Amino acid sequence: MGETGIAAGPEGRRPWLPPRWFVRIAWVVHRGIHRVSRGRLGLWPPREDRFGTMVLHTVGRRTGHPYRAIVAYALDGPDVVTVAMNGWGEGHPAWWLNLQAHPETTVELPDGPRTVRARAATGDERNRLWRTWLRFDPQFDAHAAHRRTETVVVVLEPAVPAPGA
Repeated sequence: MGETGIAAGPEGRRPWLPPRWFVRIAWVVHRGIHRVSRGRLGLWPPREDRFGTMVLHTVGRRTGHPYRAIVAYALDGPDVVTVAMNGWGEGHPAWWLNLQAHPETTVELPDGPRTVRARAATGDERNRLWRTWLRFDPQFDAHAAHRRTETVVVVLEPAVPAPGA
């Protein structure tokens, strides 16, 4: 079941993933490097064969507090695209749940900030964008098979300014 985000790898085997504690420590270290370097380190642009990293700002759906997450991204024309994979753990990451409640947000890319509006890709668009992630990691489908939850492909479209703004 390729390009869906819920298929197993070749021969039905799932590739090895590091333990959850290791993934969480890696996130903390990455955020720490970005914070300590005052944004000079920790973000990079995508290339043809590699995703980029960005800071995604969200507003807590219950608390209303601001949050930041460093996530992988690709570009699709003017859109910024990411996947809500939660480090391949179960469930959706908090940042995606927050974006569902408050889709207008900002992202910090290596070349500067952008104001965007989040939505989930569906249908043919989702399949096309999923193939982008397969280009970065041929085992992407197999990694997604570790989750019972379908991995959401998130499109961050340029925000349209309000009339008179």
